[in-house]
Formats: sequence, structure tokens, C-alpha cells
Amino acid sequence: MNFDFSDEQKQLRDEARKFLAEKCPPKAVRGVLDGKAPYDRELWKGLAGMGFLGVAIPEAYGGTGAGHLELCVIAEEMGRALAPVPFSSTVYLAAEALLMAGSEAQKQKWLPLIASGAAIGTLALFEGKGNPSPQAIKLSASGNNLNGVKKPVPDGAIADFVIVAARTGSTGRGGDISLFLVDMKAAGVEAKPLTNVDPSRGQAELTFKNCKAEPLGPANEGWSIVSQVLDRAAVLMAFEQVGGADRTLEMGRDYALDRIAFGRPIGSFQAVKHMLADMYVSATLARSNCYYGAWALSTNASELPEAAAAARISATQAFQHCAKNNIQVHGGMGFTWEFDCHLYYRRSNATALALGSLSYWEDALIERMRKRNAA
Repeated sequence: MNFDFSDEQKQLRDEARKFLAEKCPPKAVRGVLDGKAPYDRELWKGLAGMGFLGVAIPEAYGGTGAGHLELCVIAEEMGRALAPVPFSSTVYLAAEALLMAGSEAQKQKWLPLIASGAAIGTLALFEGKGNPSPQAIKLSASGNNLNGVKKPVPDGAIADFVIVAARTGSTGRGGDISLFLVDMKAAGVEAKPLTNVDPSRGQAELTFKNCKAEPLGPANEGWSIVSQVLDRAAVLMAFEQVGGADRTLEMGRDYALDRIAFGRPIGSFQAVKHMLADMYVSATLARSNCYYGAWALSTNASELPEAAAAARISATQAFQHCAKNNIQVHGGMGFTWEFDCHLYYRRSNATALALGSLSYWEDALIERMRKRNAA
């Protein structure tokens, strides 16, 4: 079985890397980090123009219809460049939920807007600290009216629409949860930006007060849909993390070859060699798991739940490990604002929590493997 990407997909990767190198240098990331703009609007328009936002959206809904393998390729390059745009919230979460459970009218309305860059979407799942679970969802739906608070919501302050997980029953099980689609222009919803470790990826608190919403998918099947969306997003987010891990490894290697101490490059010292070797091993192992996840995602294989959890775990560990060690390789300079090391360190910690903590995915992997072995 060949898990490598095709020549066409590799060409797409090269095009994406060239585009992002030109349009999204570290200066652009810092512009969002230091400035008042919540995201890079010009980059967002450029991504839409390149067809990257709609790469996994069928042509019938305004996308290119290429597929999820191509989206994995794009995700990796977005992670390398630390693109300060609402890509993951819109493409991995909102678009996937629409494709999976949206009505034909909802797909016709929102998917072309996503593909063209005219709409930003997100998923409102969390309600404070803790990992995803049906029991953690307290926001309630009475009829089609929502009441409650969601936080943190990725890119919630800039979203045009949001898919909300709400409680519609009282048994405390997954069957109590339904999904709803809310146009952020509707009355009864307020967004408040939140501070977080990586300001280039915004988060918000959304408050719903008798807010009118559209049902998304069958009633009381929201948790099943959310679980599938999270698995799919986990693979895509893992590719972002692997892209970031690879880039920090390159940064550390280049600095180790250029920095001279005691008359020789610091990369010649055994301690630095070992550090870089460990970074390489963790990034390579994560990539292997990601490739397996990409295969499972693109074929909708029954192994997707386990493959997604494995990719998510290994990529989270690799990105955090490489981002931290990149700072160490740079020494005292690595801790300064002027160097770009902290940009990747911020992103590594932000993405580690984006879909639930590392321990959540570790527990999920164990449980999923146990069930498969028992079957």
C-alpha cells in the first residue's frame, strides 16, 4: 500500500508553498499578532483565488472538487507558514459539518460562499474548560431558539455563521444533542473576542439569548455528527501541526549551521545534534501517522476514528516538541521577540487544545482500539 502523495498532489504542495512564501512571510503573521486586524484579509482573498478554500468542496457547491488528500496537502503548507486566517474553523469544521449533515438549501447557500472566501464559518462546541462530551453541553434549544454561552469558539468574533451544538434532551447522553446553524447577523447572538496564547488565531465567547436558529442534520443526532467532524478535522489539523514541526526543525538546523561558537558551528556539538535528531524523529513519526490518517479520511475507511486519534496525538507531540527545542537550539536569542521561534511555539500550544486536549485524544484512541479488538 502506497501512502505517498501523487505527483499532481506534490505539484499542488509546491504551488501552495510558493504562494504562502510570497503572501505569508513571518512579517504578515506578526502584522496580525501585533496589530488590530483579527486576520489577514488579503491572504484570505488570495487563498480563495487559488482555489484552496474549496479544494474539498464539490464543484456543484462552488468548490474545485479535488478531495481530502489535496486538502491535507494544503493544510500542511498552512501550518508551515502559520497562516493567520480562519482556515481551520471554516474549512475543517464548518464546511465538513455542512457537507456531512447540511440540507441541500444550507449547502447551496453557504458552501459557495466558503469556497469564494465570502463567508467565514465555525463550530461552537466548547463551554469553558474541559474536553468535548455530551455532558459538557449546557446551551439549550427550545424549539429553534438557543440560550446559553459557548467559549472558546475559534474565530467566533469574525464568523458569518456558526454551527452550534445544543442540548435538546435530559438523559445526559449523546442522543440529547442536536446541531443548529446560526447566521451571525441574527438577533439574539453576541460575540466577544477572547485573549489567547496565539492572537493570530482568534477565539471568542458567543452568547445566545432566544436566538433563532436552523436545525442542521437530524434531531438528537448532533453528537454523532460532531464526533465524525472532529475526527476529520483532527487529521487535517495534524497536517498543519506536522507542517509547523517540519518548519521549526528547518529553522533549528539552519541556525545550528550558521551560528559559530568557540570557532565552530554549534551544529557540530553533540548536544545540539542529539536535539535536532530527536526533533527529526518525532516529526517523521508524526508524518507517518498523518499519512495513514489521510488515507482513512480520503476513503472514509472504518479505521478513520483510530487513524485520526493517532495522527492527532503524534502531530501534537511533534509540533510542541519541535517548537520548544527550536527555541533551545537558538539559545538566548530564541527567547527574544525579534526571532520567529515564539510564533511557532504559540501556534503549537494553541493547536494542541483546538479540538480537545492531548489526553482526550489519547483516551479516545485507547477506547477505540479496545472496541475494535473486542468486535
